Amino acid sequence: MRKKRILLLSEGFGAGHTQAAYALSSSLRKLSPDVQTKVLELGSFLNPKMAPLIVSAYRKTVTSQPRLMGYVYRHQKSFNRLTTLALHRIFYTHTQNIVKQLRPDIIVCTHFIPSAVVSRLKRVDPAFKAPLVTVITDYDAHATWISPEVDRYLVSTPEVKAKLRCRSVAAAKIRVTGMPVHPSFWEHPGKEDILRQFGLQNMPTVLVMGGGWGLMNDEVVSGALAGWRDKVQLIFCLGKNEKLLRGMQENPLYRHPNISLTGFTRDIDKLMEISDLLVTKPGGMTCSEGLAKGIPMLFYDPLPGQEEENCRYFTAAGLGEPISSLQVVEGWMERLLNRYDEVQAKRQRHLEEIARFHPLQSAQSIIDMLE
Repeated sequence: MRKKRILLLSEGFGAGHTQAAYALSSSLRKLSPDVQTKVLELGSFLNPKMAPLIVSAYRKTVTSQPRLMGYVYRHQKSFNRLTTLALHRIFYTHTQNIVKQLRPDIIVCTHFIPSAVVSRLKRVDPAFKAPLVTVITDYDAHATWISPEVDRYLVSTPEVKAKLRCRSVAAAKIRVTGMPVHPSFWEHPGKEDILRQFGLQNMPTVLVMGGGWGLMNDEVVSGALAGWRDKVQLIFCLGKNEKLLRGMQENPLYRHPNISLTGFTRDIDKLMEISDLLVTKPGGMTCSEGLAKGIPMLFYDPLPGQEEENCRYFTAAGLGEPISSLQVVEGWMERLLNRYDEVQAKRQRHLEEIARFHPLQSAQSIIDMLE
């Protein structure tokens, strides 16, 4: 008997969507030895020359015209029609052949564009039988995620489920499973070994992240944090932004024994484990990884749309705080230095409260559909 095949489709518009796909892939294989998974960034796979140009243009728009992104987010219905039509006809005309070749038993989408493409294929091809699972990788549910052809939605919170219900999605199609972060974020290895691995000190530590693209464009916040380098250890993760990494390496402000500068790394789970505060843009996956680690979060410069919604959710839940002024940063630095035990105790309480978000729930929901 052949193994059940699960095809996970994402897109390269930010690193979080693909991280969610790989996290699900890992959890699915962990739960069942009879499952075979394959992760594809659909646009990059089908159009390796064109896709990087599109992603690059999107990235430039995000950084230079955030208000435009907010406008697109607010006018989701029109955007959904346009992206479905254009990307299906221009870029994804071979998707149907790929599906026929791989013969998946279930298709899982962690980005709304492949979800829309597969939905359209199911709609126009009666022979297309594979169930479609859509994993919403933010703490909001906008119209671009929704199609009648989706068989199941996996969502992070009851609030996201309620938003889908308001958009007339049947309750039977929705499962609240938490965000599918990689299982490694739920592990808590020895802190001493990690400190030795990275050559770090055992002292109050702040992890600063700009996401996979390294969109850390708030020099005021970075500079304010660096001003505490004599008393607080700082780890700046700059993703794939090599230009910013070189610039900070050449800046005397960041040349200090207590400051570590790194580019893209697959060890974020370890760095979160030994850090006491996460300063980040409020991307859905990064926030969820921070949630799994129980680490308090400060949010800077949220993009209009999903990141604003993520910021609101985590702030309302008491799991994070927006950097509304530099006084917020200063207050947290003082807290780490003078009330460290209190910060650690609160983190432990968070860890006890979030057991219900364990990532295997998402994978189990998919396996249940196979059975």
